Amino acid sequence: MHVRELQWIEPVKALRCLAQRPKLTFLDSATGHELLGRYSYLACEPFSTYLVADGQANWNGEAIIGDPWEVLRDLLARYKEAYRPDLPPFQGGAAGFLAYDLNRTLERLPAPSIAGLRLPQSILHFYDVVISFDNRDQKCWIVSTGWPERDPTRRAEHARRRADEFAALLARPKPPRRIIIPSTAGRWHSNFSREDFIAAVQRVVDLILAGDIFQANIAQRFSAEVSPLFDPLTFYCQLRSLNPAPFAALLHYDTLTIASSSPERFLRLDGRQVETRPIKGTIARAADSAEDLHRAELLLASEKDRAENIMIVDLLRNDLSRVCTDDSVEVSALCNLETYASVHHLVSAVRGALAAGQDAVSLLRACFPGGSVTGAPKVRAMEIIADIEKVAREVYCGAIGFIGFNGHMDTNIAIRTVVIEDGLAIFHAGGGITAMSNPEAEYEETLAKAKRLFEAFDADPYGAF
Repeated sequence: MHVRELQWIEPVKALRCLAQRPKLTFLDSATGHELLGRYSYLACEPFSTYLVADGQANWNGEAIIGDPWEVLRDLLARYKEAYRPDLPPFQGGAAGFLAYDLNRTLERLPAPSIAGLRLPQSILHFYDVVISFDNRDQKCWIVSTGWPERDPTRRAEHARRRADEFAALLARPKPPRRIIIPSTAGRWHSNFSREDFIAAVQRVVDLILAGDIFQANIAQRFSAEVSPLFDPLTFYCQLRSLNPAPFAALLHYDTLTIASSSPERFLRLDGRQVETRPIKGTIARAADSAEDLHRAELLLASEKDRAENIMIVDLLRNDLSRVCTDDSVEVSALCNLETYASVHHLVSAVRGALAAGQDAVSLLRACFPGGSVTGAPKVRAMEIIADIEKVAREVYCGAIGFIGFNGHMDTNIAIRTVVIEDGLAIFHAGGGITAMSNPEAEYEETLAKAKRLFEAFDADPYGAF
């Protein structure tokens, strides 16, 4: 591994330097939080690509027969790296997305009746070079592994050469900022009317009262055509400014762009230590500071929202216990308040120690998709989601992040996430439904969560559809 420390450059400025490079991944801790927002990563020009479509794995354009999760484990094992504790954790590896619809490789589930954009169930690019940023200490490095070369001498030479290439790209004059233009060419449309969404929530409440389920997450899907002049980098920077988030991301893969401003960590694996941070409980913020404080206090005192959060904490404790050592799983934070640009959230944290013989892929497989965006029991919740929402979630409620060659991993829950493909922009907004849910309030909560995404497209959510 060749490591080169650089003079500090803001991650977004580095992004501008590499914005036109192929298969760009930007994992962006945009909030500046010392614990949750410390590291950011930028990578492009991968040496290989792992893809899953219709349940079948694909490696560099060739189908690989077998369980896609085992295929991923085997591929990662080819490029093992020792962990450098003096650097940010992502030091080369696979990065990209795991779509929610990858759930059908784990359970026998019905497919939604509407396919959506027909995206792959997963795209993970294998990056030999990562530019890593320590936002707290304002340090950055080029980390170059030399893969896929295997001969030690050639690999070392390749690592240095690739580091030189990226250093030259970052040293070029920064391209001028693009002028922000209207990003949508038409009105936004939802797959639910207001009345239909309220009826869908009531249906879930009725299922809960009948004893069929404890909780389910239901979302509506917004879509609009984008302008031919749409610029992914400009849009992401606008979203980042309006809604900074600790687990944000920009993926720009040829014609596919994914822009995420997610506040929620799905899974982090740091050595053998595991953490997940479920969000359950949301209230819209107010412009008046006194009213805003009052709303935060209402959320903290809400019996419904605390019950929703605690149910998912219990589900995640069970998921982690499948791959963690006995008695290591603990709740380190319960229903803590976190505040973002347009909403307050209740956030918990569950931790554990990964058992011997388990790894990042085992952990993902045991917990995917996240319980906070499915419900409890998880399988039944996913059946209900497919039946009620009808359209495939695809990236929404999946995960975006990295799995390192050194075994470390960090991923978000892909909420507050926009997908742009073939001139169409889509995103979803939803919430967890319990027996105490008020259907009208649940509908308004989806708009509160969507507010900053609409604003990033210069749209008014209440007059958009």
